[in-house]
Amino acid sequence: MPFAVTTPAPAEIEKSGSNLERLLAAGHFAVTGELGPPKSIDTDFVEKKICLLKGYVDAANVTDNQTGFVRLSSIGTGILLAQAGLEPVIQMTCRDRNRLAIQSDLMGAYVHGIQNVLCLSGDHQSFGNHPGAKNVHDIDSMQLIRMVQEMRDKSVFQCGDEIKGGGPRLFIGTAASPFASPVGMRPFRLAKKVVAGADFAQTQMIFDMKRFREYMKKVVDMGLHEKIFILAGVGPLKSTPMARFLNEKVPGIEVPDECLKRMEGAVKGIDTDNKDELRDAWRAEGIKMCIEHIQEAREIEGVAGVHIMAIQWEAAIKTIVDGCGLYPRPSVSV
Repeated sequence: MPFAVTTPAPAEIEKSGSNLERLLAAGHFAVTGELGPPKSIDTDFVEKKICLLKGYVDAANVTDNQTGFVRLSSIGTGILLAQAGLEPVIQMTCRDRNRLAIQSDLMGAYVHGIQNVLCLSGDHQSFGNHPGAKNVHDIDSMQLIRMVQEMRDKSVFQCGDEIKGGGPRLFIGTAASPFASPVGMRPFRLAKKVVAGADFAQTQMIFDMKRFREYMKKVVDMGLHEKIFILAGVGPLKSTPMARFLNEKVPGIEVPDECLKRMEGAVKGIDTDNKDELRDAWRAEGIKMCIEHIQEAREIEGVAGVHIMAIQWEAAIKTIVDGCGLYPRPSVSV
């Protein structure tokens, strides 16, 4: 029986007017990417990454002090993207700001042309370069989604005060982790986020497409695919060590034996001292698998797009998008 959700279906109301929202509402298979800001004020670094992504993704996530390291702010970087014609999806974490700062920052982002936000808890600060920093977590990610939704749809702050002239018109995103424990509860957690007000979800990186199909079947059975746009997270593996690290150390990511064997087989017979040849063979196989995963995701009911996480490897995006027949990207009239 479908999960009872009163949120309007995605195509019924234009909530933000962002390019990403319009493409999804029009039924196009969306492609988003990811851009990690520098640990400095080097805007040339950002511009180089923009050039690698522009034209190949419909929007690019701008991470918010990812892995707990201090970086150029997601909003500041997002403004640079918007100015360059690449639509940003700024990440907003509960780790670093209380509800006053979050609401203030979101209004500030909006007046600079930012129309998409991804609401997250944030990586624990102990992983980063300020492990002794105090996290905030004044609100959690579910409360953050609801707060942004009420700012937009009800023009009120979290305290209930009116936002005179209307709140920021933001397309609200959330994260989904299909394989995080307990796995059986993952579709229900997504349902809670739908009720809170999320418009789209980007999943954790997926390598086990069989298990993802099982997850999506439950999501479809609950009717959630009619209430939220779901973008499957994918990414190219750079090497066998990377594949093992993701599988063993990153919660919510499972790299099946088949993928590990393919990465190992890609360098079979190559001299281990020939680092360049090893790297090229691994990366070629990683891109090939990523293209295959995208092609599989396109056939799964309820999947509205893909989110490509090419970690510190934005140059791979062009090859991947080209390789799976998703270039050129569609456009929608305003």
